[in-house]
Amino acid sequence: MLALRRLVLEDMDTAAAVHRVSFDRALPWLAGLHTPAEDRAFYRNQVFKSCEVWGAERQSKLVGIIAFRQDWIDQLYVLPDAQGHGVGSDLLQVAQDAFPSLTLWTFQRNLRARRFYEANGFVAVRETNGAANEEKEPDVLYRWSRP
Repeated sequence: MLALRRLVLEDMDTAAAVHRVSFDRALPWLAGLHTPAEDRAFYRNQVFKSCEVWGAERQSKLVGIIAFRQDWIDQLYVLPDAQGHGVGSDLLQVAQDAFPSLTLWTFQRNLRARRFYEANGFVAVRETNGAANEEKEPDVLYRWSRP
């Protein structure tokens, strides 16, 4: 049974850990870009303050998170063992219910994420060489609008 809830500041350290495990598994060539302390600070001081952050829990364990704001999804991460079981779709639905259109960035090489977003109605609208992102990794901008 999956439970969705809006996360509070006290959840941000766990949300940061979900982000790091998921990110490093999906993009191993970028692993170690930030320390766990930097991740926790980022979630507490930036993500939580600028976004609505929701989590998916299974048996009281946080297995996925989404952070979104007006027209944007800033973060969406699901633990590797929980992927492919509807967790990401359920979290995405929270943001899609909140706003009539959403935009997000993902990396071009993250094929699993790209397939996921495209299966959920997102359309690629722009690709870059990554020069403007912290990771210097080619990325793609996706957009979704409620039908």
